[in-house]
Amino acid sequence: MDKSALITGVTGQDGAYLASFLLDKGYKVYGAYRRLSTPNFWRLEYLGVFGKVNLIPADLSDFSSIVEALKISQPDEVYHLAAQSFVEASFETPVATGDVTGLATTRILEAIRQVCPDARFYFAATSEMFGKSGLLNGGKPLSEKDIFYPLSPYAAAKLYGYWITKIYREGYRIFAVNGILFNHESPLRGLEFVTRKVSNEVAKISLGLS
Repeated sequence: MDKSALITGVTGQDGAYLASFLLDKGYKVYGAYRRLSTPNFWRLEYLGVFGKVNLIPADLSDFSSIVEALKISQPDEVYHLAAQSFVEASFETPVATGDVTGLATTRILEAIRQVCPDARFYFAATSEMFGKSGLLNGGKPLSEKDIFYPLSPYAAAKLYGYWITKIYREGYRIFAVNGILFNHESPLRGLEFVTRKVSNEVAKISLGLS
């Protein structure tokens, strides 16, 4: 029997690539997405998987919406990639950032505990959780042994998600793991990110377009 996976943030860079990867592995892939007035499926279309992913509109601030997504997908694996991931924007909307990036993780974990407790859960944490610690370690590689010192509402919300994932693993015996992601680029990354702006400009120069 084929495995099934539910991906939050499926319309983002990582979500689209993960969906494509899992489809190639023979998974039945469901993608939870935030309903917008303007559809944002171009990354899935770019990778040629738009018609292959079972899309489920879901509101991560609404527990019942998450429960419904899990009941529809009946996942073996849940990949939680959705977040308000812009550091600067998190200072402008700290409450919304804390809700969708932090508390939503608790909602998903609790929904898994109630609906599909055998499902495996992955939380996409971020190197931003290290914050000041990363600036003071002399350029050495970071690990979970280093001190977390978040410097933005986004980083603090992600750190909450990181710890609540560990708590659900140890307290409720749910298979729940963290992955700490550092900056990574691709043609699917939004130009609002500084590193993507730089890589895009370098590409334009190399092609004689700038």
